[in-house]
Amino acid sequence: MASKQTKKSGKGKKRKNKTGRIFLFIAEIVILIVLLLVLYAVLKTDKVEKINIKEENIVVNEQVAENESMKGYRNIALFGVDSRDKTLGKGNRSDTIMVASINQDTGDVKLISVYRDTYMNLGNDSYNKCNAAYAKGGPEQAINMLNMNLDLNITDYVTIGFTGLIEVIDALGGVEMEVTEAEIVHLNNYQISMVGTTTDGKTFVATEGKDYTAVTTPGVQKLNGLQATAYCRIRYVGDDYQRTERQRNVLTAVLEKAKKADVSTLNKILNEALDNVSTSLDVDEMVAVMSELTKYNIVVKDGFPFEEYRSSGNVGAKGSCVIPADLTSNVKKLHGILFDQPDYEVSSEVQSYSQIIHNDTGK
Repeated sequence: MASKQTKKSGKGKKRKNKTGRIFLFIAEIVILIVLLLVLYAVLKTDKVEKINIKEENIVVNEQVAENESMKGYRNIALFGVDSRDKTLGKGNRSDTIMVASINQDTGDVKLISVYRDTYMNLGNDSYNKCNAAYAKGGPEQAINMLNMNLDLNITDYVTIGFTGLIEVIDALGGVEMEVTEAEIVHLNNYQISMVGTTTDGKTFVATEGKDYTAVTTPGVQKLNGLQATAYCRIRYVGDDYQRTERQRNVLTAVLEKAKKADVSTLNKILNEALDNVSTSLDVDEMVAVMSELTKYNIVVKDGFPFEEYRSSGNVGAKGSCVIPADLTSNVKKLHGILFDQPDYEVSSEVQSYSQIIHNDTGK
């Protein structure tokens, strides 16, 4: 059993700067949605699923709550779920797990994808693929999973369903991406899986209001919402590592296009997409974003566990997992990247989890 966590409701989780925390959002699928939430908060706040996370239920490792070097940064969890019925809570595995961190002084945003098959403590001292945390306990348990394993102090999140991402990209007029020959068949298969089945492999009558248009040639091309979302989900070309890179590239393209969008376009997105969004952020936090949006820039994009400190393999009945070998080295590097702490001293809790992962996996 891992060592007991300290639950903090103090300085590690104080909402000292609401504006800063929301800007973390500018890094991913959900980044764009936050911009939309700003307008939506004024016009149609009843469509956004607002979830209050009780701070006393959030676990923050004691050393993290006392870490002075992490002050001035805000961290937020970003989740993407494959939800077809607009339910965004527990019961859904998080296909996308990201941490966005912002330097409140410089506006630099750093985005880290956590590979969904990473073998870690699920936030309840059981061990499995980390995307199971969201399925078992919703965003609250998924936040605890990130905090406990990564020595973070996250208290807020945003979740988007894939339908919401499709609507956002369509409203923006699509995004330019480069598709390889090897990716085409999988991109088209994921499109089909999200909307139904085809009759001849080419034509399609949408079951969810979206027409399926096959991608037929490789190269740089404009992808519509369904195509781009399917492209984000490909994991059979380069496995999960390259899949998360596709996600970050698509969503960076989405952000840049959203920055240039006019108010009517943003309002259209709000009307169509935001009932596929769940967040712990409140209206006041969202309204502060618009005036300073363009000064925030994504400066780091990477995946966790890091290449030099990870392996893969079967872990009993859990199947094939990404294994942080070891967790302590990964967390040390993470804090060097996010908070400019190259000599970060990993907490005793993370050291304990790292040893358990080693014992379970032999890595």
